[in-house]
Amino acid sequence: MSAIDGLPPLREVIARHDLRAKKQLGQNFLLDLNLTARIARAAGDLTQCDVIEVGPGPGGLTRGLLAEGARHVLAIEKDARAIPALQEIAAHYPGRLTVIQGDALQIDPLAHVTPPIRIAANLPYNIGTELLVGWLTPPEWPPFWQSLTLMFQKEVAQRIVAKPGGKDYGRLALLAQWRCEARIVLTLPPQAFVPAPKVESAVVHLTALPAPRFPADARVLEEITRAAFNQRRKMLRASLRGLHPAVESLLEASGIAPTARAEEIDLERYCALARALAAARRAPAGIPPG
Repeated sequence: MSAIDGLPPLREVIARHDLRAKKQLGQNFLLDLNLTARIARAAGDLTQCDVIEVGPGPGGLTRGLLAEGARHVLAIEKDARAIPALQEIAAHYPGRLTVIQGDALQIDPLAHVTPPIRIAANLPYNIGTELLVGWLTPPEWPPFWQSLTLMFQKEVAQRIVAKPGGKDYGRLALLAQWRCEARIVLTLPPQAFVPAPKVESAVVHLTALPAPRFPADARVLEEITRAAFNQRRKMLRASLRGLHPAVESLLEASGIAPTARAEEIDLERYCALARALAAARRAPAGIPPG
């Protein structure tokens, strides 16, 4: 695939810049440019979009995004060793790639991109979930981005798209599916990476919905799901006891059996419970809610 952009193969780039992956940075490089092109295509039509990429490393996905027509790419890379390789890509695509060295958890990308905006990244394993949660919990919704196309360890990807009733279902699934369409679009074996991780990886595509699927206060919903899944083996009447004195009545009013456990309850009923709890807290003392 190097022929499509005239740039050297990634193995040559890595050798020339001594870019051996560092475990402490959560690095696993994807060197197959056919695969990076597939990930870029999974992000959708990029010709009218700016794309934010976190952890580009030697630039395999960066090249895929640009070759697939991204209007502009902002690449945020913590590892100073990778910057010269990324600057070579920037020189090959004049005006279409901006490279920033720094910690993606600390950088505000909005000063460098113009809407519409998409995010696409082979995320460093050690900060991937934290970045995702930040993108899913902005102060206002809809967010600044249209979609997220992100690679995670497969077990994390499965948690994002999980349905009620299984061990993968939890707060991450509820958080993602409340405000997004979420699906796994690609699974990759360990040998696709250098160094090969011990687990499979998967790419998840999340499309922001115009509004949440069901009305609820984000802070109350987070409070409920945190309490429920932090003690997921307990019945909800026990795990949620500290949220309100009448929690059993609130559960029943929301269509939830007080004896149910966290993983048995779907998103709609968690949102109903969040509304009921918020109303109960607003009610004058001594007056039952509703």
